[in-house]
Amino acid sequence: MAAYMDHKDLGNQEIPGERAREIGDAVRRVREQVAQAEATAGREPGSVQLLAATKTRDVGEIMAAIDAGVRLIGENRPQEVVAKADGLAQRCAQAGLALGTAAAAEGGEAGGGAAAGARVGFHLIGQLQSNKINKVMPAVDTVESVDTLALAEKLSRKAETLGRTMGILLEVNESGEEAKSGCAPEEAADMAYAIAAMPGVKLTGLMTIGAHVDDESTIRAGFAHLRGLRDQIRNSGEPGTASCTDLSMGMTHDLSYAIAEGSTIVRVGTAIFGERAFI
Repeated sequence: MAAYMDHKDLGNQEIPGERAREIGDAVRRVREQVAQAEATAGREPGSVQLLAATKTRDVGEIMAAIDAGVRLIGENRPQEVVAKADGLAQRCAQAGLALGTAAAAEGGEAGGGAAAGARVGFHLIGQLQSNKINKVMPAVDTVESVDTLALAEKLSRKAETLGRTMGILLEVNESGEEAKSGCAPEEAADMAYAIAAMPGVKLTGLMTIGAHVDDESTIRAGFAHLRGLRDQIRNSGEPGTASCTDLSMGMTHDLSYAIAEGSTIVRVGTAIFGERAFI
């Protein structure tokens, strides 16, 4: 268990009104930033989904973002999914919203795509060890951090057992940084074809973390390469690849670059919730 979970009740549902307004205002600012980036890049309004990255945030904080219009959330750690899932599902239901696997079941499919107003997608965006699959499977509808065939196969088998479909984004290490997870770019296409053909899962796109540098051209080159990979996979004609449409790339500091290069999902935490009190 992460150390901060000893100090913060992640299942807490009540936050001060001032904190809720602070989060709501931040969501509106980020959505304006996304809209401006879409316009600058000549993208269709609303073509980019805002995913609220909710690591270390409790149910009350997350619901403040959802109340402000966020329709996609992402957790980094399976233990946080467990700590928050029931409370979030209850609060979403009270607001007339279906969360995660419930939303996928109502919509007839899993994954990102264009979420309807009555749904809140629930993604795992951090690393998933195979022995934690049972923790996340009941709640999340998509795992964005799949970077091995072994993990995809285990998700496939578990989803089949449960009679459901799990959305998968293949994570690609476009920057080549050793500290980052993700498969090598040169392996991505073949891995994607294999995953797309598996039962019980649906390949909905690709994910990457931008290069940790200040140089715009370097950051954008990685994003552009991922877009090219996505296009190659989606247009390959291989079984199951037509649904490979999403590009989850761009975070608080580089979302404008990502949107310019074709991102369909930007993962934002700090700009919505502020700096984390715990890591």
